[in-house]
Amino acid sequence: MVDDSCDADSRIHLLDDDTICKIAAGEVIERPASAVKELLDNSIDAGATEIKVEIEGSGVKRISVRDNGSGMSHVDASMAFKKHATSKLTSIDDLELVRTLGFRGEALSSMAAVAKVTLVTRRSRDVAGTKVIAGSDGVESISEVGAPVGTAVDVADLFHSTPARRKYLKSSRTELAHITEVLTNYAIAHPAISFTLLNEGKVVLRSPATSNMFDNIVHIHGVEVARSLVSVVWENDLVRVSGYISKPELSRSGADLQSFYINGRSISSKAISNAIRLGYYTLLPKGRYPAAFLNLEIDPSIVDVNVHPRKTEVRFSHEKDIMDAVTAAVEKALSSTHLVPEIKLKNKPSSLQKVLYKDKGGEETKLYNKVQVESFVLEEPTPYHPPAKDTERRLKASARLQSRLEAIPHGEESVFVADDVKVMGQFADLYVIAEVEKKLLLIDQHAAHERIMYEQVLDSRDMGWQELLDPVTLELNPKERVVLEEFIPYLEEVGFSISEFGPDTYVVTTVPTIFGRMENPDVVHDIVSDLLSVGRIKDDTEIYDHVFSTMACRAAIKAGAVCNKEQMADLIRQLKKCRNPYTCPHGRPTMISFTREELDRMFKRTG
Repeated sequence: MVDDSCDADSRIHLLDDDTICKIAAGEVIERPASAVKELLDNSIDAGATEIKVEIEGSGVKRISVRDNGSGMSHVDASMAFKKHATSKLTSIDDLELVRTLGFRGEALSSMAAVAKVTLVTRRSRDVAGTKVIAGSDGVESISEVGAPVGTAVDVADLFHSTPARRKYLKSSRTELAHITEVLTNYAIAHPAISFTLLNEGKVVLRSPATSNMFDNIVHIHGVEVARSLVSVVWENDLVRVSGYISKPELSRSGADLQSFYINGRSISSKAISNAIRLGYYTLLPKGRYPAAFLNLEIDPSIVDVNVHPRKTEVRFSHEKDIMDAVTAAVEKALSSTHLVPEIKLKNKPSSLQKVLYKDKGGEETKLYNKVQVESFVLEEPTPYHPPAKDTERRLKASARLQSRLEAIPHGEESVFVADDVKVMGQFADLYVIAEVEKKLLLIDQHAAHERIMYEQVLDSRDMGWQELLDPVTLELNPKERVVLEEFIPYLEEVGFSISEFGPDTYVVTTVPTIFGRMENPDVVHDIVSDLLSVGRIKDDTEIYDHVFSTMACRAAIKAGAVCNKEQMADLIRQLKKCRNPYTCPHGRPTMISFTREELDRMFKRTG
């Protein structure tokens, strides 16, 4: 046998312990919000009823989490920073029955590998507390200190030893939004605990301890969201589903109003979101997501919570059956509820008034601020089709704006000439069927109009604005407020006028003329959701481009809108004037053409 241990050509070697720790820490502590989540897990597992989180520098400069939980002994505090040191598991078999939020024993050691961490803790029966200071070189000091009962952890200079991780963090507002989302989810899942989040000393979220999930939904997401919710209670042999979903009248362009929990553990799950959407069937337009706050109580033995170091993903051994149960729970809740969206009459005052709200069971009476409602419209379970007047309004708005802009050379000619286009009809209320130069032309009406609107917005930032006769009030949750505050200057430059109207409320008094009349806040809500989901934006140019493309998408005629031949011809004439009529701002094609020869080949014609 040949010993190659000293072979000079060998390229494989063992990593040093410091590098191993930093790589492992990156899996657990991906961003400041990850550190906050891990510390909250520990606080909740310790039985805390009050948790206070303070943030500086979007969490990179400092994160402080203080609780009034059970605290730790001097011995346990000394062990807490050792890798895989935990009080929640003793063997691999315990994973099948784990009910605590934390269990891996990696949080504190991972934070210490990439930051400077100070832990102060005391149990009620101890005279003195314990202070531990740890960093990338391990525990630096352990001492006795005076301290209140509970635990306080301060994380300073996060990722100082891994600058590459810092480089890929998003903007400070986006990182704060992720932290806010973590606190929001925990506050809803654990209503008996009081949560407070401060950023640079300013309160971002304060959630008092309450007796049920609904109270915290009202407090965090506001009355406008809460009064549209329907209670969900459903169970079978596998799962018990409880919580709240919204009536079809309340929806978003993304899943930002959805929170899911497995046995009280906050998780992310596209499968659950899809199962909820199936429960609505045709009650929601395509691409819209209802609000949903659901807790699934499942036997821990059929849930794998050890899928990922951050513990936000889970696997089920009976996933299809559990998802079917979620869909059935949603269907039952909607079928037993009168789906009556509340409509504000145009001629009625929009001032706020105090009214009494009583829950269905009549057990509690609460005083909420609610907008006066004068009329109700029954929601029918039929597919949504935008009204013809809406389509006409959107097309006329883009035509007027286009006519005001100077003619811009196209460069290369379009694949069709507007005057020679023969509009033949519409397919699936989405695709325009036309014939041009002996070619069959299929045009995606939404993508085409989106391109038209995008170029108009891009060419004229000063497109004009219009004052709303009835200002639109936006009741935002803490995460939405954080995002909106970052982008208000960019939105104001293109015609929005948005100002604070209270601690949780903003009022929109003007909108760009591109939107025409805007009678509900969905457009601004959707823009905020889109801005949050886009990820890291490098500079002002990218921010403006994203705002413009989002505005164009929201202002364009919709998929599912019935168009007559005159409207379809008008759409084609406007598209012809675009510099790039071939794709929408997101890169999807606006049109596809087929020659007679291509069609013959598809039908296997030889003559």
